[in-house]
Amino acid sequence: MTSVVVRLITAIWCWLHKDVSRIFYLPAVLCLTYMVLKAIKLYQWRRKLNKALKSFPGPPIHWLFGNVHEFTGRGKDLDKILEWSKKYTRAFPVWFGKFVVFVSLNNADYAKAVCARGDPKDNIFYRYILPWIGKGLLTLQGRKWFQHRKLLTPGFHYGVLKPYVSLITKSTQVMLDKWEHLITQEKSVELFGHVSLMTLDSILKCAFSYESNCQIDRENSYIKSVCEISFQINYRIWYLPYQIDFIYWLSRDGRRFQKACEMVHLQTDKVIKERKKSLKDERELEKIQKKRHLDFLDILLCAKDEKGAGLSDEDIRAEVDTFMFGGHDTTASGISWTLYCLAMYPEHQQKCREEIWELLGDRETIQWDDLGKMPYTTMCIKESMRIFPPVPLVSRQLSKPITFHDGRYLPEGRFTPLPLSGVCTLSCWLLRAINCFHIHSIKPHQVRAY
Repeated sequence: MTSVVVRLITAIWCWLHKDVSRIFYLPAVLCLTYMVLKAIKLYQWRRKLNKALKSFPGPPIHWLFGNVHEFTGRGKDLDKILEWSKKYTRAFPVWFGKFVVFVSLNNADYAKAVCARGDPKDNIFYRYILPWIGKGLLTLQGRKWFQHRKLLTPGFHYGVLKPYVSLITKSTQVMLDKWEHLITQEKSVELFGHVSLMTLDSILKCAFSYESNCQIDRENSYIKSVCEISFQINYRIWYLPYQIDFIYWLSRDGRRFQKACEMVHLQTDKVIKERKKSLKDERELEKIQKKRHLDFLDILLCAKDEKGAGLSDEDIRAEVDTFMFGGHDTTASGISWTLYCLAMYPEHQQKCREEIWELLGDRETIQWDDLGKMPYTTMCIKESMRIFPPVPLVSRQLSKPITFHDGRYLPEGRFTPLPLSGVCTLSCWLLRAINCFHIHSIKPHQVRAY
């Protein structure tokens, strides 16, 4: 590598020495030199990686697209991963283009080896949501992550969470009333959209004391923007040309994504500004609690560390948007798949129904104290999440080489902000085939209130 650089510098010097006017071409020559060196570096990295991946058989790859052309974005992408997991046991590579590879792990021993290390989170997918959620708990790492986590912990105390049950019940009742009307039409009902709006309505009420009426008013600009962002992120992940930032931001989809993010940020900033003003007037959280429940935004605005420092406005907005993203979409997915599993196994559905009827008695709604008294329903929820986890993979970018228990080896991953950077990421997929609902495999001590 050093000899190549020396030859290039010597050649450039000789070329300039013959004609001084050629110095005006120097920027172009330097750019060309940089591109050549980058290409050489990528070629060397790819050779090194190919050598390591010889012991990891996987699906056939296209010379340009890798395996990304196999993902159509039509709701069957996880089925493709599951199909490959059955064919290539333990681990297999999935290529996104020529220089980005995910080594998918399907073996518990492999996953344990990765999780026991301190490798950083994978930044490939997080960079797609960063313009929306900013640097919150989901995307932060290291010391700042611990700082934010410590400041946010009071927001998840039982005393804060208890009042949320009645708010969630009200949001759920709105959804059920809609379903009562829809089933009279004798048509199938697509549940996920309704459940997603219900969880979004709940998170807005519980975390921000914001009445959006989003389950009825779907034309709400904030709700439409959140839905647009979610769609655009999912589409970008699987569309190869959009992996390059400047292509994406120049595209119509990129502009729509930016516009939706701006709309969401404006609304978030407005809510934060109004709440800061009210907190300044009332001064103490105890006074707020007498008027309404203490919410997540109150915790954020009043949080202080041991030095008396709180979160900046940018940090608060990032945590609000992160909570919105993580609090409604994954919850909606978990609820929808639980309903699906109970529909697949009506005998378990009936047992859950009987358990809840017995618990409620003459009451119509669940209360906080009831959550620990539904062991069978809790087991069904946990088993549904085992089969269909709301977040189907955990990714790590290798900071140093790793050798697995069977002797197979992978080099460290390299990541730079450039579009053509070599990346090796380990992804632990948590997918299961729904061939059996193993309720009784859950031990009694594993069942507890959330």
